[in-house]
Amino acid sequence: MYKKSTTGWLKHLDFLIIDIISLEIALFCSYFVRNGFPSIFTDVLYRNMAFVFLLLDVFVMFFGETFSGVLRRGYYQELVATVKHSVTVILLAVLYLFAFQRGNDYSRIIMFLTGGIYLVLSYITRRLWRLYLEKVKFKEKGKRSMVIIAARDNVDDVVYELVESNYERMDINGIVVVDVDMEGEKILGIPVVANKENAIEYICRQWVDEAFIHLSENMPDREELITSLIEMGITIHYSMIKLDAILTKKQYVEKMGPYMVLSVGGNMITMRQALMKRLMDIAGGIVGCIITGILFLFVAPVIYIKSPGPIFFKQTRIGKNGKKFKIYKFRSMYVDAEERKKELMEQNKVKDGMMFKMDYDPRIIGCEKGPGKGIGNFIRKTSIDEFPQFINVLKGDMSLVGTRPPTVDEWEKYQFHHRTRLTIKPGITGLWQVSGRSSITDFEEVVKLDTQYIADWNLGLDIKILFKTVRVVFKRDGAA
Repeated sequence: MYKKSTTGWLKHLDFLIIDIISLEIALFCSYFVRNGFPSIFTDVLYRNMAFVFLLLDVFVMFFGETFSGVLRRGYYQELVATVKHSVTVILLAVLYLFAFQRGNDYSRIIMFLTGGIYLVLSYITRRLWRLYLEKVKFKEKGKRSMVIIAARDNVDDVVYELVESNYERMDINGIVVVDVDMEGEKILGIPVVANKENAIEYICRQWVDEAFIHLSENMPDREELITSLIEMGITIHYSMIKLDAILTKKQYVEKMGPYMVLSVGGNMITMRQALMKRLMDIAGGIVGCIITGILFLFVAPVIYIKSPGPIFFKQTRIGKNGKKFKIYKFRSMYVDAEERKKELMEQNKVKDGMMFKMDYDPRIIGCEKGPGKGIGNFIRKTSIDEFPQFINVLKGDMSLVGTRPPTVDEWEKYQFHHRTRLTIKPGITGLWQVSGRSSITDFEEVVKLDTQYIADWNLGLDIKILFKTVRVVFKRDGAA
């Protein structure tokens, strides 16, 4: 699932916060210079003005688009923009005082000092913050991994432009040159990782969120390459040309560096939607971790007595767009379960080994008492073993609702179209879990349900799935 770049006033929220702090510091300093040590909070008028200044700063920034192009402006342009913004805020503050007939009560010296100090502080902090972003923040690895796909005659320019204009903090970790074999070479320090023949295989097996494609219309196999990326669920950014292969997908036109691109993904969410989903994850994660701590007091001693060893089971799983992470569970199997898995693959109910399910798994703690018996089967049937995954939710590796994360060996068997289920964060529960859970043994049906969830996603659907999950767990319907 692709989260499009913020283009509204929240895009430069960091600059707004810094500007508000500068304005409030200016007011406090001006009050101190004029009236000495007494706190500004003891005076109702000035205390109220501190809040009014905050609202006016946001108002002017929102309607005046003060920070539009702030990362591209030179010293003089930034000075002009700062003066215009500061003067407007002070004039509106004066208008407010006269409108409410408080102008005679407010010190003119404090007003002029506030404007002057604010102008200087605002300009300095803007330049310093921009310097920090350019020298430090933009050099850090981003949270979104991207490969560049281009031809030899323009790849140098494309890489240079995207690296120099990487305001979105993309982690550009690979280049694919489609018409010349340059694998192993580097362009501006970024390795050429594949050519046209092995590009799809490389992207399928690595952490890749997005691909920037800059190819001419007459490039051979261009549309075949795009189609394969779309089938894998990769978000592509393509130079603005006509491309019939992507017309059935959701599209968003945006600017990346100096290029106008058409971003294509299975679904797109706004910053507000992404924030709401994350806040719901954090709230649920906190509650889940508290419950996990309580369950630990009862479950841990029983697990250790029946099978001495670690209480928690930790395993490498594949997360969003191929990013690996460690998943946590209460251990419901004996410590040698992973080694014994290979011996039991013939009894796997899921075709092609894309997932692993058995009616009677001898690796489960206490299973020797009979099918469905023992502490291992109990915590699996009641889904108690899943609760430590709330730690993964808080860490940001997982979400409350999403697709189930595959193991590394399952992921290596994926076909291109299977990868689309990895375009969102994996979840503790999901659409296919509440649609039958262990009764579904056809992996293609799982992929179909996961793809449907991604395409139809909204916050209401997550809440609906969470309620269904609670009902399924308490009914013990299809728990695996």
